[in-house]
Amino acid sequence: MRKLRPFVFENSIVPKIISIFAPVSVYAVAFGPFTWYRGKAHPAIKNHENIHFFQQLELLFVFQWILYGLFWLIGLIKYKSTVLAYAENPFEKEAYLNQENLNYLDQRRWFSWWRYL
Repeated sequence: MRKLRPFVFENSIVPKIISIFAPVSVYAVAFGPFTWYRGKAHPAIKNHENIHFFQQLELLFVFQWILYGLFWLIGLIKYKSTVLAYAENPFEKEAYLNQENLNYLDQRRWFSWWRYL
């Protein structure tokens, strides 16, 4: 199961377009079974996006998107900062804190993002 990975598109314009609307500059984005990168995918960033892929997969994609948005809105109200709302999102916390561990997905338990609430 952990061998499952999203379809990867490097040197894509998609992250640049999303950056126009995002609170931070977007280098990569995972959405459904696809991941887009501005340039060549660095191993840690690729791992970060693969963590998001598994978060989406375990929540049947649409529920992760809904929860991501709700966590972001709660963070926006709580911190009054789009950047902090993004950084404090449990999905982002799990991905950022484990992106350097390239073996993380081999060890990760389902719904691990829950520990970052």
